[in-house]
Amino acid sequence: MQKLFDPTFETEAQTQIRELARKFSKDKIQPIVEHDEETGTFRREIIAGLGELGLTGIPVKEEYGGAGLGYQEYIAAVEELAAVSCSYAISVAVSGLPQVILQNYGTEEQKKKYIPKLASGEWVGAFGLSEPSSGSDAASLRTTATKQGDHYILNGTKLWITQADTADVLIVMARTGGEGSKGVSSFIVERGTPGYKMGKKEKKMAAHIDHTMEIVFENAMIPAVNLVSKEGDGMKIALSALDSGRITIAATALGLARASIEVAVHHANIREQFGKPILDFQGVGFMLADMLTQYQAAKLMVQKAAYLKDNAQPFGLAAAQAKLFATDMAMQVTTDAVQVLGGSGYTQEFPVERYMREAKMLQIVEGTNQIQRLVISRAVRER
Repeated sequence: MQKLFDPTFETEAQTQIRELARKFSKDKIQPIVEHDEETGTFRREIIAGLGELGLTGIPVKEEYGGAGLGYQEYIAAVEELAAVSCSYAISVAVSGLPQVILQNYGTEEQKKKYIPKLASGEWVGAFGLSEPSSGSDAASLRTTATKQGDHYILNGTKLWITQADTADVLIVMARTGGEGSKGVSSFIVERGTPGYKMGKKEKKMAAHIDHTMEIVFENAMIPAVNLVSKEGDGMKIALSALDSGRITIAATALGLARASIEVAVHHANIREQFGKPILDFQGVGFMLADMLTQYQAAKLMVQKAAYLKDNAQPFGLAAAQAKLFATDMAMQVTTDAVQVLGGSGYTQEFPVERYMREAKMLQIVEGTNQIQRLVISRAVRER
């Protein structure tokens, strides 16, 4: 069945990365994923193991400890991880955001200090943008950073921060100036900083391995050298990171959809009713045909976005389209997989009910799909 999903035009490097990620996922993650999702257990050794294979710093330059490859290789690895564990795929993608930000905007000192530890999997990274009063309207954030001598004093609350309780370093957006996007700056915040506290842990529908947390800053002192780029560049940095993040979220959707199709196809071949496999009934067979076709269409869109990014071409529109289409596709495909399995699909005996819950998350993170439609609609506006 794997031949139904593997692309025929990957480079040798992309295929090697895919096979590495596939083997690790099946050997190390698959045996524990159901237990860990049920118990909410995050295993740092999984990230460390991925790091040993070079899979946690794929698009990072070799001089900073990365693999020196691109997003086309990155999405291959993320898809393979997501086909076994959506949570660990998200963890790798989120930990990659600080690497992307620092590689593009950081000082040489910041790059050398932080990127190698993140790229190797020794450290886990996180990204702090959303707040209780600012989600889609990110530029209205209220967390403040006030300059005092050679430090900034950080005050405010961040919400929906993936793996905040395990992260060693975060990139945090805070207001250093007036209202709107031009008053936002970006800071590197390390674990253990005085005044950096964990708030509530969200009780989520899915992705229990990845803890989503509230962070509270109460007079947290951030060294001025931890300012990324310059004051006022925060929203530019955040939006650039989100564009990149949308590609990896779309790749996560591919893996989730593929896993669902595999379960549904196997069930449809072995489950018999009225003397024949249910695959032979058009109601089921045509549903599987649509699932596979939608997956393949989404895959091409994700590959296009990654290709544009790797070749230094504008990719924001393609990333928004890929994220929108792939995550909507995953929601439909996982729902249909539950339907193909019937009553069994609604039980925890099979993983498709978990896949369906995880797919809903992907329609929301890195900008809701309504925001993606807004981004795309702006591109067709006549000037």
